[in-house]
Amino acid sequence: MTCAPPNSRPIPFGPAATDTSVPPLGRTWPVGTRPPVLRGWEPPATPYGRGHRGIDLAAAPGTPVRAVAAGRVSFAGRVAGKGVVSVELPGTGDPPLRTTYEPVRASVREGDEVAAGEVVGTVEPTGSHCTSTCVHWGLRRGETYLDPLSLLPPWLLRRAPSRLLPVLGVPLPPPSS
Repeated sequence: MTCAPPNSRPIPFGPAATDTSVPPLGRTWPVGTRPPVLRGWEPPATPYGRGHRGIDLAAAPGTPVRAVAAGRVSFAGRVAGKGVVSVELPGTGDPPLRTTYEPVRASVREGDEVAAGEVVGTVEPTGSHCTSTCVHWGLRRGETYLDPLSLLPPWLLRRAPSRLLPVLGVPLPPPSS
């Protein structure tokens, strides 16, 4: 599984469903600085087919959940017993993109304007479909599910560059005369 989204146009269903129409400025991970992805994007082959319509990020109960990008809270409440926060991203087309986070204890209300990185709630201790506590992060345009990682710029997706470190126990070469 790779965390980098494929470079292709969004399609309703299929492995390459991404959306890159939102500029990568003012973006952040919803939890942590680069949380482990417990389960990646697995788009269904058909509208009601099997798949995973978002990604699951490792997060302890009580972890602050932040808006990935600036927008307006379109929903903050409970769905099927789980806390859900959805943020609509203005200027992203018609219909606009919408990010969703669950299970989250909301600290915002419908209609609130949020900045990228602003806390919208905290991870709830129960209600997750993960084996350990996580936050499910989804992205949609209308009825089309997209890979939420497509919202993040490449430099946020990459791990730090490799660095060579000295090997202990290996003798140094003699000084040159």
